[in-house]
Amino acid sequence: MTETLISPLVEHDFMRRALVACCALALGSAPIGLLLVWRRMSLMGDAMAHALLPGAAVGFFLAGFSLTAMSIGGFLGGLAVALSAGFVSRHTPQREDASFAAFYLVALALGVLLVSRQGSPVDLMHLLFGAVLAVDDAALLLMAGTASLTLLCLATVLRPLALECLDPGFLRNVGGPGGWMHGLLLVLTVGNLVAGFQALGTLMAVGLMMLPATSARFWARSLGGQALVAVSLALLASLSGLLLSFYADWPSGPAIVLVAGGLYALSLLVGPQGGLWRRFFPSAKHRTA
Repeated sequence: MTETLISPLVEHDFMRRALVACCALALGSAPIGLLLVWRRMSLMGDAMAHALLPGAAVGFFLAGFSLTAMSIGGFLGGLAVALSAGFVSRHTPQREDASFAAFYLVALALGVLLVSRQGSPVDLMHLLFGAVLAVDDAALLLMAGTASLTLLCLATVLRPLALECLDPGFLRNVGGPGGWMHGLLLVLTVGNLVAGFQALGTLMAVGLMMLPATSARFWARSLGGQALVAVSLALLASLSGLLLSFYADWPSGPAIVLVAGGLYALSLLVGPQGGLWRRFFPSAKHRTA
C-alpha cells in the first residue's frame, strides 16, 4: 500500500525534483518562520513575500524567465520594502506592522501591473503561484544554497539572534548587536522567500515558512524543540501536498500550503502545549499524564 502511494516519487523524475526543492525550502524557511513568530512579526513575512513581486516583475521585464534576474530583482524589492518600513517606523509614530502593510500593498499592486502590462496571464500566474513541478537545476541550486547559508548563519549567531527575537530591548540596552541581528533576520527572510517563490510563487512561498512555525508552538516549548517540529511539519506538508496534487490533479503549491494549513488546524485542536482539546477538556490532560 505504501509503495503504491509513493510510486509517483519513484516513477517520475519531476516529482523527485519537486520533493528535493520543497525539502530544501523546509529546512531553510521553517526556522526563519519560527524566529518571526517569536519576534511577533508573523505578518511581516507575508508582507515581504508580496513585496518580492515588483522586483521579480522588473527582472522578468528585462530578461524574461531568467532565474538570476528575477531572483536579484525579487531580493532587492523585498529588501527595499523591509528597509523602508523599518525607516518609517523608527522616524515616525507609525508602528512597523502598519508600515509593512502600506508598503506591501503598493508593491503588490505595482508588481501585478508590471506583469500584466508586459506579460500574459500565464506569466502572472507563474509568478504568483510558482511551478514547483518544473524547477530546474539552477532553481534547485538556489534553494539548496539558500537553505545551507541560512542554517550556517543560524548555527553561528543563534544566541544573539534568538535574544533579539525574544527581547529586542534588552539586547540594545546592554550594547549588543540588536540592529545587526534584526537586519540579518530580514535578509534571511527575504532570501528564503526569493528561493521559495521559484517553486511556490510570491503568494504561496510564505505558507511553507509560517504555517509549520505557528503549528510548532502547540507541540513544544523550547526554541530548539519548536524548530525541530516546524521543520518536520514542513517536510510532511511538502511530501503529502505533492502526492495530493498528483492524485487529485491539484496545483502543487496550493496543495502543499493546504496540507500545512491542515496540520496547523490539527495542532490547534490536539497539540499538548495549549491546544483547544486540553483547554476545553482538562480532564483529558490528567488522564494522559
